[in-house]
Amino acid sequence: MTQVVVTRPEQDASAWIDSLNEAGFKTTRFPLLQLTEFLTTQTALEALALLKLSQAVMFVSANAVRFLAHALRHHPDWVDHFQVARAWCTGPGTAAALAQCGVPTGQIDQPASHSKQLDSEALWDVVASQVVQGMNVLFVRGADETGATAGRDWLALELEKAHVKVTAVAAYQRTPTQLTESQKAQVQKFIADGAIWVFSSSAALQALVTQCPQANWSMAKATVTHPRMADLAQKIGWGAVAIAPPGLRSLQASIKSLA
Repeated sequence: MTQVVVTRPEQDASAWIDSLNEAGFKTTRFPLLQLTEFLTTQTALEALALLKLSQAVMFVSANAVRFLAHALRHHPDWVDHFQVARAWCTGPGTAAALAQCGVPTGQIDQPASHSKQLDSEALWDVVASQVVQGMNVLFVRGADETGATAGRDWLALELEKAHVKVTAVAAYQRTPTQLTESQKAQVQKFIADGAIWVFSSSAALQALVTQCPQANWSMAKATVTHPRMADLAQKIGWGAVAIAPPGLRSLQASIKSLA
């Protein structure tokens, strides 16, 4: 039975693990990033004010939605702003989180389901026609371990080229899981046993490699969800890397290709 190591944060891992278990894989939960609340009572109100000034709000992940909604739980009217404003996202998981909060589905923009990649470039193809000079777009992101907002800047740069005012708030903080010596030994065993690592974040991949400098990555195998992660893994020296197109079935097929 193929062993699969799922590296997603605790909040995100279960759906993948359930799907992979049902497909006959032996999965191990091995989160490499920890997500925690970041907004205070005051900064949540500041985020709400920015949101209400924005014609579109870009939610970078389902966790960005969930953590913002939790921070604004005493101000449920934040959802009402999306009777007019657009909610942008790059995937169905984030769109589902927005709908669950009460954002009208007709106000949610995401890449087409058949897109080769669910990323900012694919989203831009959908929302570029909405962009007008002088509009306000708010990005709801995570913060890194230093407290700085983290994530790709490609979409923000495109918007700024179009003379859009871009602001950002961090709804949660993302920090690398600090691996114990036992966990580091387990990493070595996963590699030796031919386990297939699954990454949905370049930050998770980097966190693993940074903490295990003695690992023989040339023997390691990984399935990743975007070409950028594949490029990083290959630069680090991973032995076998496959790219999974969007969707759990595609993920399963990608893993099987490495087994």
